[in-house]
Amino acid sequence: MVPDGPLRFAAVSASPSSEISDAIARLDALTRRLRVECPWDREQDERSIVPHTVEEAYELADAANAGDDAKLLDELGDVLFQVHFLALLLEERGAGDLGAVAEHCRQKLIRRHPHVFGDVEADSAGEVLRNWDQIKSGEAGREPGIFGEVPENLPALLYARKLQRRAATAGLIERPPDAQGSATIANDRAAAFEQVGERLFHAVDEARRLRVDPELALRAAAQRFRDRLSESQGDP
Repeated sequence: MVPDGPLRFAAVSASPSSEISDAIARLDALTRRLRVECPWDREQDERSIVPHTVEEAYELADAANAGDDAKLLDELGDVLFQVHFLALLLEERGAGDLGAVAEHCRQKLIRRHPHVFGDVEADSAGEVLRNWDQIKSGEAGREPGIFGEVPENLPALLYARKLQRRAATAGLIERPPDAQGSATIANDRAAAFEQVGERLFHAVDEARRLRVDPELALRAAAQRFRDRLSESQGDP
């Protein structure tokens, strides 16, 4: 039995790495075989695969929200296969491979966690997020502006949330206060989760009664918000 709290994390991190790497290698070998021997897999490219990746991500989110560990393990596997398959497509055209994907991710995480790997202090999750956004905005090749590289094809709720987070980090709208204490966070989040869900449900019901598409209405509002702040900041 794995203990709770900090000791639990220590026990998890001490798991034999060879077992994990062997399992990953077997999945990689299976992915390569499917790419060669399965007619459906042979026909795929990243454009045809990504819709499945998005669908699997939503199924993973549903399992996480339900607190179903067995389902979570299953859906994590589906997402992991998507990563392997897309990395294999990169490898086939000489643009990278799974190792390059993993190393790029590792370096990015080190760079964006200076409070762990450097001498920057961050005492709250809010400070970590603000540092993350500031570091990200200064990385080479990033689209400039406070809303640089916010994908416009996100679902409207995610699009609006990401725009608001960027604006909050830039100090253009109010930031939420940092929560204090794990017990308080858990209680507040449970209540907030239910309350926000009810409000959104009623907003959708209002849209239905007014014969307005809520997805398109929210996207338009988010775009107006983006345009207004971008213009005020002189962003392209």
